[in-house]
Amino acid sequence: MYREVVTDVFFDLDHTLWDFEKNSELTFKKIFEEHNIPVSLPEFLAAYVPINFAFWKLFREEKISKENLRYQRLKQTFDKIGFKATDAQINTLSEGYIAHLSSFNHTFPGAHAILEYLRPNYKLHIITNGFANVQEKKLRNANILDYFSVVVNSEMAGVKKPNPKIFNLALEMAKVPANKSIMIGDSLEADILGAKALGLHALHFNAHNEPKHNVCDIIYDLNEIKNFL
Repeated sequence: MYREVVTDVFFDLDHTLWDFEKNSELTFKKIFEEHNIPVSLPEFLAAYVPINFAFWKLFREEKISKENLRYQRLKQTFDKIGFKATDAQINTLSEGYIAHLSSFNHTFPGAHAILEYLRPNYKLHIITNGFANVQEKKLRNANILDYFSVVVNSEMAGVKKPNPKIFNLALEMAKVPANKSIMIGDSLEADILGAKALGLHALHFNAHNEPKHNVCDIIYDLNEIKNFL
C-alpha cells in the first residue's frame, strides 16, 4: 500500500518493538527480591500499569518532571495496594528499576523478523520518548540497534511526541521528507496523531486493544506490516 511512496520507516520503541510490560515485570521481580519488598507482584503490576500509563501521559504533556514521574508512579502504586513504603525504599527501587530495566531484552513477537524484512528496501529509524541512556541500552541488549540509521529520543529533541519538533528533528537527521516517511507506533496520541500532523503516513500497532478508529490503518501483529510495505 505504501511501497511506491515510502522510503523511510520510523518506529516507536517501547510497546512497539521492545516488550515494555514483559521486561518491566522481570525488572520489578528482580528488584523486589533484591530489596526484600514483601508484595505480590501480580497485585503490584495490576495497580502499577495504569498508574504508570497516566504519569507518562503527564510527562509527555510537560506537566511533571522526570524525577516526579519516577517517584510518584511507585509511591501511588504502593499506596493503592496498601504497602507502606518509605521514601528511602521508593528512591532505591526507582534507581534499581532504571538500572536494570534495559538489561532485559524481550521484543514483541516478530520484531527481528520484520526489521530483517524491511531493511533491504527501506531506511529504518527510531523516535522514542524514553530517556537517552536507557533507550540505547534497550536497543543494544535486544540486538536491534544496528537496524536503525537514526535514533531520536526526547532528551535529544528537548520535547516529547506528539510535539512536532521531535518529528522534524528525526526527518532532518534522516534527510527525508514527511510524505516519503511512515511512523509505526502503539500510541494513537503520541505516535500516530503526532506523525500525521506533519504529513507522515502512519500505522497504528494496537498493542493495548484500544477502540478502533479511522485515523490510519491498524495492525495487531508486527507481521501485518508486510501487508503495507
